[in-house]
Amino acid sequence: MRWSVAELAMASGVSSATIRRMEESDGVPNSLADNLGKLRRTFEASGLEFIPENGGGAGVRVRERKG
Repeated sequence: MRWSVAELAMASGVSSATIRRMEESDGVPNSLADNLGKLRRTFEASGLEFIPENGGGAGVRVRERKG
């Protein structure tokens, strides 16, 4: 999305410090489920789609635009 930490914090309601801490962690961030949910909803609302583990690995892609 090319958002800065400040832009993502503003859009999601998650603090910049929390986002930075998440970025610095290795693997799944140790954060409150509420914060992870806010970030996921923000990314989904902006057009990203989270892909579940299906044998090829979990991932994220840009959702196809309809018509």
